[in-house]
Order: sequence, then C-alpha cells, then structure tokens
Amino acid sequence: MRQRVLLIVLLVGNLALAIGWIVSSHRGNARLQEVLTSSGNIPGQSKTNVVVRRQFFSWQQVESDDYPNYVANLREIGCPEQTVRDIIVADVNAVYARKRASDIVTSDQQWWRSEPDSNVVLVATAKLRELEDERRALLTRLLGTNWETGDQINLPRPSRPGIILDGPVLGSLPNDVKQVVQEINIRAQDRTQAYIDAQQRAGKPVSEAELARLRQQTRIELAGVLAPAQLEEFLLRYSQNAISLRTELGQLKFFNATPDEFRAMFRAMDPITQQLDLLGDAKDAQTMSQRAALQAQADSVLKNVLGADRYELYRRLHEPGFRDAFAQAQGAGGTLEAASTIYQINQATAEEQARLKAYTNLTAQQLAVEMKRAELEQLKATAAALGQQVPPDPEPPPKPAPAKTHVLSRGENLQFLSRLYGVNPDQLRAANPNMNLDNLRAGDQVTVPINILPPVPALPPGLPQ
Repeated sequence: MRQRVLLIVLLVGNLALAIGWIVSSHRGNARLQEVLTSSGNIPGQSKTNVVVRRQFFSWQQVESDDYPNYVANLREIGCPEQTVRDIIVADVNAVYARKRASDIVTSDQQWWRSEPDSNVVLVATAKLRELEDERRALLTRLLGTNWETGDQINLPRPSRPGIILDGPVLGSLPNDVKQVVQEINIRAQDRTQAYIDAQQRAGKPVSEAELARLRQQTRIELAGVLAPAQLEEFLLRYSQNAISLRTELGQLKFFNATPDEFRAMFRAMDPITQQLDLLGDAKDAQTMSQRAALQAQADSVLKNVLGADRYELYRRLHEPGFRDAFAQAQGAGGTLEAASTIYQINQATAEEQARLKAYTNLTAQQLAVEMKRAELEQLKATAAALGQQVPPDPEPPPKPAPAKTHVLSRGENLQFLSRLYGVNPDQLRAANPNMNLDNLRAGDQVTVPINILPPVPALPPGLPQ
C-alpha cells in the first residue's frame, strides 16, 4: 500500500515538472516576441530586475521579463555557452519562420499561375533578405558576433528539403501540424519511390492506377490533420491534379485563368480526374466507355464553371493552329471572333498551297508564282479581318523586251545587225551574254531585241559599214 502511495506521489511530481517545463518554454518564445514587437526587432539595452543567486538556483529565477536578461541569466548560472546558443537560436529561428510564413507572398502561393510572377518573386526576395538581416542582427545582439560559427557547426540540418507551408492559410498552421504535414509528404514520396523501384526490379511497367491510389492514400492522411480549407490550399499548390492543370493552361498561352477561375476549374475537375486516374491505362471496352463518359462529364462541368465564351476559348486554344491565329489577333484586341476568322483564312491558304503542290503540270517557276499569290491573298484577307489597311498589289515585273533570233549569213557581223534592227551593239551583247559577237560566223544564231524605234536602213552586204 505504501509503495502505491509513493508511486502516485512520484507520478504527480513528474507531471508537475513536465507542465512547468512546457510553460517555461512557451514563456521564452513569448518574451522573444515581446522584444521584437517593442523594440523594432532589435532589442536594446535594458536593466534587469532579476537577482540570480547561484546557491539557490532554479529555472524560475533564470526567466526574466526581457529576453536579453534571460540570456544573461542563463550565462550567469553557468549554462554551457553551446546550450545557450542552441536555445536562443532555436527561439529566434522559430519567430522568424513564422514571419516568413505569414508576412511574405511567394510565387508558390499563386497556385493559379503556370509561370511565376516576376514582380512577386522580386518583392518576396527583397522581404526575405530584410527578415534575414533582422534575424542575424538580433542573434548578434543576443549572442555576440561569433554565434554563426557555432550555429553552422552544431545545429542539425534537414536531410532533404520539405515543402513550403507559407501564406495566409498554410503559413498560420501550428508548428506541430506543419511537422506532421511534412512527415506525411515524406512518407508519400518514399511510398511512391519504393513502388517505382519495385516495379523496375521486377521488370514490370509502372501502373498509373496504382500511383493514383498512392496519391489518394496521401490525401486521406492529410485530411486527418488539415481542415477542409487548409487541405484545398495544399492540394491547389502541391497535388498532381493541380500541377497538371497549371501545365495545361500554360500550354494554352492565352487563357490566363484568374484565381477564381482556377479554383473553380480545380474543384470541378479534381474528383473526375481522380476517377480517370484510377482507371489507369486499361484499353478494354468497359474502361474505354467509362473514360469517355467521365471526359464528357468533365467538358460539361468546365463549360458550366467557365461560361460559354471562356469555355469556347479554352476549347479552341487546344488547337495549335488556333493558338497561332489568336496570337495574330492580339493586335486587334485578341477577340475570339477575329482569331476564328484568321484561323479559317490560314486553313484555306494551307489547303490551297497543298493543292498547288499536288498539281504536277506546273513548272517550278509557275509553282513559286502561284504560292506567292496564295500568300498575298492570305495577307490581304488577314488585314481585312483585323481592320487594317489592305496591302497594295506589288508592281508587276517589267515585261522582257520582245526579241527574235537572226541566223547569220555570209559577211554579216555585229555592226550589220546593229544597223539592220536599229539596236546598238551593247544591247546585242546584253541579249547574248554567252556569245562572242566580235567573232561571228555564218550560221550563228543571234538573239536580237526588237527596238521600238524604226530601224536605220542597212547597207547591202559587202559594202563598207
């Protein structure tokens, strides 16, 4: 009986000590936060009202209402310097981790964007640098200039980077919840990698359906520690379905979903996509029918959440040719109507050019002329669709001068031909670049450009020219 009473007393005593230690820890962080709030993040000098007596040491005496005195009292009682450093660095790091998670808007928080906003990145980088400077200045003030060496050597570092839990929703999670979420994420990565490795060792393909089941398991674990709004924020940032949606919208280039649109699309598509993923790569008739029904359902819900006009743009932008037409229409405000017209013009031009290439009765020169004519018609139609001035027809090339072939008789030469046809010798040379007109013989064929001026009467052959 006495042993039982003694055991109860010991348990009660240990429980009281544990509660006291927890309260003491929370008070330490509260004091640090008070110092940051009251002194602009850099604590100043203050006088201590606590008298520490070594012979009557207790942790309650070490605690002080201002954090610098707390540090001084730790040293006063002979606490090892490394222990002091670890305690203070941990407290300061915890405070600034909360600041980074709650005060900074990072590109990761903009889950609706397929590419980071450069302005957000610049602002976040500057704010992170500012907070880091504050953290280092505070630690220097509390621990001295050599605190960083001990921190780098003695504090443990994570073996792998975790996910970023910041912003107004995830950033405000309690530290213990954040730790659980990080552990769930690590377990999920390990499960997935273990499955992939096992399939590779067995020489088997990776099943998309099995990967989908593993992702569902992770969601169930997360739902056990996160509220619905927190879970949705996590999924919008890190789920495979959200990543796929961002990738798809990024490829469309011109859709530019708003945050509300992206959230609505994700909410509508996420349960359907999960079902599609669970079907895997099966090709049997039943699975193909289920997949088609789910895809039709997805199209219907997307049209409902986006509205008719936005859904039509979303649908049409999946065609590469239409994306090119929409890019051309950007100068006219990027209207769907203008893009549709230009798309039709481009399609008709491509068909005409294909027809010309298939028509074998055209020479290479004739084909080139007809292709250029088709391009010109395309430019004129596109300009009209955009409300621009139609380019004028190009000046036709000058017609070649009419010419005839003269077969030389005995005694005829360059001067004779010049006088006979009323053209000067240079014109004859230009019309016959590959002939030596200074050494003509009977039977040579000379191209003679016909001059529009009346010819000078030629003298009979054999007379002086």
